[in-house]
Amino acid sequence: MECRVSPRRLFQPLLACLMIGGASLPGLAAAQEKTPDSMADRVLACAACHGVQGEGNSRNPYFPRLGGQPADYLSNQLRAFRDDHRKYGPMNYLTTYLSDGYLHEIATYFSKLRPTLPAPAAPTAAPATLEAGRKLVMEGDAARKVPACVACHGEKLTGREPGIPGLLGFSKEYVSAQLGAFRAGVRHGTAPDCMQQVATRLSDADIAAVSAWLAAQPAPQDLAPTAAGTTQLPLVCGSQQR
Repeated sequence: MECRVSPRRLFQPLLACLMIGGASLPGLAAAQEKTPDSMADRVLACAACHGVQGEGNSRNPYFPRLGGQPADYLSNQLRAFRDDHRKYGPMNYLTTYLSDGYLHEIATYFSKLRPTLPAPAAPTAAPATLEAGRKLVMEGDAARKVPACVACHGEKLTGREPGIPGLLGFSKEYVSAQLGAFRAGVRHGTAPDCMQQVATRLSDADIAAVSAWLAAQPAPQDLAPTAAGTTQLPLVCGSQQR
């Protein structure tokens, strides 16, 4: 028997589909009626990579934390995967048939989670590298028109509503890869793409320093993003425009 999964249930685990594949039609209908269908159930397929609470995957640094990130930011990323603006096969496939509205429902679910994050690993970068990273994150570099990360991502680096992500709780490999992708034009934000503008002004050494310093910082207990409109941003960012 062919087992079909509707687009709205693409994020449900496939186990139920496999278990009922040999059932009779009445049995199939009864099994479907009993299948849990909350958003928490639907996104369990995400847990293998991103954790049940969206805390990320300590075994693979490239599966990032989702829990606590602003909903519009997560929604923008899901749409980017669906529309092939970001390239990663499993994510491109899972989002292919999902509408903007349903992707935002998924994003809103993860945005409300507050996972407990593990303490960061001890940094291996040289003290001078870590200090260079701290200065860029906290102070920026006015001579190169590089704003401080905290100016956009919040004083606690937990992000800013509605669409700027938090920067803590990630590995240095993941942060470095994303900055490099923005700089190379492989990853794009909503126009005007302020992250692409900033990343093109960073050297390899800058990216390494910022990534190492951010990865060494413990995440605060409260991962809630900074409210929108609390301060004026140094750049016009499409992710903040509704």
